[in-house]
Amino acid sequence: MFYFCVMSTESIDVKNILGLKLPTDPRWVNLAELQLEEILTDHAYCEQKAATTCISLIQKNPEKEKMVFALSPIVTEEWGHFRQVLAELQKRKLKLGKQRKDQYVNKLLEFQKKGGSPDERFLDQMLTMALIEARSCERFKRLSEGLDDKYLRNFYRRFMESEAGHYTLFIELAETYIDKEIVRKRWKEWLAYEKKVIHEMEVRGDRIH
Repeated sequence: MFYFCVMSTESIDVKNILGLKLPTDPRWVNLAELQLEEILTDHAYCEQKAATTCISLIQKNPEKEKMVFALSPIVTEEWGHFRQVLAELQKRKLKLGKQRKDQYVNKLLEFQKKGGSPDERFLDQMLTMALIEARSCERFKRLSEGLDDKYLRNFYRRFMESEAGHYTLFIELAETYIDKEIVRKRWKEWLAYEKKVIHEMEVRGDRIH
């Protein structure tokens, strides 16, 4: 059984949120608040990339009808989130900066199986997206609890609630086309790997991941 993002505003152990094995370092929220233009810029690009990745998955797998119809509204939702973050930047008279290299995502891509069967590659693509969505939801939760700015706390709570079920959707889609036991075994491997990635990454407040 996979966990959904918990909506309580109380601090809850991350192992009970999304199944992630390591919580975000508490210092991250304070650093993010000091670099608001940078964190909003990075957030905007994360939403943009989520939308374009879903489009790419649809283009590459048109025969997977359930996936196509499930991801189509996610494209619209993520692009809407991109516009919301842009509007927040504009309202605060901040600028959308340049897109940076996403070290976190690049590390996840390194764990994807190369040269395997089409099913293995598809599975790892689904689980990569599941992890990105899970970690994003966890980060939004931290911002919704830890920021001093009340408006921004509510801003990020809405993002957390909106995106809470996305990671489970990718797992469910994987299980639609691949044996559940294979999916769950690989998901455990991904969770262990992601813990290592988070542990080794520098804590920086200018990025969502």
